[in-house]
Amino acid sequence: MAIGNPYAQYQQNSVMTASPEELTLMLYNGAIKFIKQAKIFINEKQMENAHKSIVRAEDIIAELNITLNMDYEISENLRSLYTFILDRLTDANVQKSTDVLNEILPLVEDLRDTWQQAMKQAKINKKTAR
Repeated sequence: MAIGNPYAQYQQNSVMTASPEELTLMLYNGAIKFIKQAKIFINEKQMENAHKSIVRAEDIIAELNITLNMDYEISENLRSLYTFILDRLTDANVQKSTDVLNEILPLVEDLRDTWQQAMKQAKINKKTAR
């Protein structure tokens, strides 16, 4: 058996052992990374790479959208926000617009930051409940 890229192996192990909450955080971080990459590619006139990065961000947001548990009231709001972000990612891809990416990047970062805070609070609550 050939030894592969150690970093890729580490990433795969991280995903395989992550909790659902950690996986959601990883998805948000991935979407942010691909949006930032797309901005760089657009600025460097590498439109095919920009397209690929935007599509990867779209795939992540779509995954977050379809895995929403609609038993919670907040899920409707998140679904609307994810749909808006997906629409704007499509616009950014068609127009190859960093302005559109700059518009949605803070939204995704805010979602990620809020999720991170919720994870921390849940840990605190779990510890104090013992």
